[in-house]
Amino acid sequence: MYLIYDGNDWMLIDIGYEDTVEEIIDLIRQMDFPLANCKYLIATHADVDHVQGFAKAKELLPGAQIVGHKDAVKILAEGDRISTYAEVTAQGISIDMPKIRIEHVVADGDELAVGNTKLTVWHTPGHTSSQLAFGFGKLLFSGDNIFRDGCVGNIDAHHGSDIPDFIASLERIRDSDVEWLLPSHGPIFRNDKALLQSTIDRLTGYQHMADFGTCAVDWPLLDEWEAELLKGFNQGA
Repeated sequence: MYLIYDGNDWMLIDIGYEDTVEEIIDLIRQMDFPLANCKYLIATHADVDHVQGFAKAKELLPGAQIVGHKDAVKILAEGDRISTYAEVTAQGISIDMPKIRIEHVVADGDELAVGNTKLTVWHTPGHTSSQLAFGFGKLLFSGDNIFRDGCVGNIDAHHGSDIPDFIASLERIRDSDVEWLLPSHGPIFRNDKALLQSTIDRLTGYQHMADFGTCAVDWPLLDEWEAELLKGFNQGA
């Protein structure tokens, strides 16, 4: 979670789980930020660990608008437990997922402002189709795109992961003039082009591996096997 402010006006990027919301709002109040001056509650994407607390936060900050990408609108409005990762039955995960209404839909290139401070919206799909990042000068609030160790947000078909899109988003970050990445998890870190390239190379391989199921674009082994079978049949003839 990040708090961005200019004067008394402020906004939050993500909120986390519901059970910590009151503590977070109390801390913000103690820092003398007027609660009525919260302009935006921004969802980087629709995963439960980022947005579950927004329903509670909206009750405490009724003047704030909940912001997100169009692909998150239906998922959050319906409280979709599968797409948000609130329900993973095989692992015994079952978390409440309140219905949340996105009031301000943003797209790539849009701006969100508090006072004279502006964030530029980047649409960076891959982890999910609704994944957003936010540029602020040489900083990028980078969501779940990449972390300091080169790992990325989990790749899973249930919440709309797309490996080719992920690669394109990482290439965009790599090639940008952003100097620092501020991820949704873990420490901030420099935009290390070698680190980004290593991750891009790894994901490029993922596209062709059965390990990633329907997120892979192909599985070359099957083509090799088919060619071997045909060659064998022809030899037998």
